[in-house]
Amino acid sequence: MKLLSLLEELTYEVLQGSVDTEVTTLVYDSRKVESGSVFVCISGTVRDAHDFIPDVVAKGAKVVVVEKDVEVPSDVTVIKTTNNRYALACMSAAYFGHPAKKLKTIGITGTKGKTTTTYIIKSILESSGIKTGLIGTIEIIIGDTCIPAKNTTPESYDLQSYFKQMVDAGMEAVVMEVSSQGLMLHRVAGFIFDYGVFTNLEPDHIGENEHKDFEDYMYCKSLLFKQCRIGILNADSEHIEDMLKGHTCEVETYGFSENANLRAENMNLIHQPGFIGVKYHIGGDMDFDVDINVPGRFSVYNSLTAVAICRHFGVNEDVIKEALRHISVKGRIEIIPISPRFTLMLDYAHNAMSLESLLTTLKEYEPKRLVCLFGCGGNRAKSRRYEMGEVSSKLADLTVVTSDNPRFEEPMDIIEDILIGVKKADGEYVTIPERKDAIEYAIKNAKDGDVIVLAGKGHEDYQEIKGVKYHMDERELIEEILEEHPEYKN
Repeated sequence: MKLLSLLEELTYEVLQGSVDTEVTTLVYDSRKVESGSVFVCISGTVRDAHDFIPDVVAKGAKVVVVEKDVEVPSDVTVIKTTNNRYALACMSAAYFGHPAKKLKTIGITGTKGKTTTTYIIKSILESSGIKTGLIGTIEIIIGDTCIPAKNTTPESYDLQSYFKQMVDAGMEAVVMEVSSQGLMLHRVAGFIFDYGVFTNLEPDHIGENEHKDFEDYMYCKSLLFKQCRIGILNADSEHIEDMLKGHTCEVETYGFSENANLRAENMNLIHQPGFIGVKYHIGGDMDFDVDINVPGRFSVYNSLTAVAICRHFGVNEDVIKEALRHISVKGRIEIIPISPRFTLMLDYAHNAMSLESLLTTLKEYEPKRLVCLFGCGGNRAKSRRYEMGEVSSKLADLTVVTSDNPRFEEPMDIIEDILIGVKKADGEYVTIPERKDAIEYAIKNAKDGDVIVLAGKGHEDYQEIKGVKYHMDERELIEEILEEHPEYKN
């Protein structure tokens, strides 16, 4: 293809050479350059790709896209832009033939709820016969193919590649998580979302190499609503007006607010043997009752968000109700049915904020006891250990402190840090370093009406020790425990 076709939506300067140059591949990773490649220099936090220009030219790159003046041989075309991340996104869209235009694109941003909501939307759409791809924190799903995710929102080139694969596989829609980093770094530039969704906003991802402050984090989230046709936002969020500053989309809302277009009414918590969930009535633009096998107020928001989206696809009311009745997202309040005597679940809550939200939600169900099992990662801030320990001891009746990705630290050193926080509140606790032993202890000692949550691992299927990732899936550990002790099921 000609270089000109890749630059069609960009403002740029030709420093050397010609835009009529024939090129072969578009690349942002210097290791993948081949003869005839266009190499886009991306400046990262560790290395500046402009430093690799001599290497990529030696490998046969015909074009380099830069943000600063460089010296290269005269037979290499040099294109200069003011933002190469934005340039990469637009060029990638063109390179893959603008696949997003052939899909209904749904982007979800917010601090919490993105992952669960994407799976609910995919489940409902697929139940109604609409083939739907998914891109998110856990994985990328294209038909029967699942690809482990590296980032919540992939780099723009990879994103457009996934879109192209989805089109080729016959997908009609794609639902994806859109992180603040993804918006800030232009990973989702180069196309317009059909639907943009805002779930909620709390301080997160603030610090070195992320967002300088909460205002910057909030502003980056709001960029989605300058890049979508229809914006669907949480009417109950105190930050909704900030999200809509400068918006260019049509606006719809959902929530408990009587002013929301789609409303949750008459919410009731359901707690039955081995099961906890919620039921409520949807009012406003739709009118029917739903019940969900996931607990808590936030599951109402997640499901309501999905309904707000699926309404635009003309999904049948009965299909929505049936899909919501069987929600299951790996590692997100994932209930593992073992015994009618107690409820066991897995969740990814791995910081104090998410753990507090989870435990507060579960306490509303008035369990006989609330049991929380968790550990903290090694070579990370000690403050997280103190905070999580205190939150669990304050809200749970029993805290089981164990190991979770100790990395290059000793598990007992991490546990001792957690206990500093645990001892600030008055909950009972035990320490069991080996995670399988800790899980067995929680199951063996479960009392009628208990709710037991295994926190921190969620969808993860490994334990990282001394630089090596060892396979470890809590679901498999539970199966092993039950095979060894079938009496625990009674």
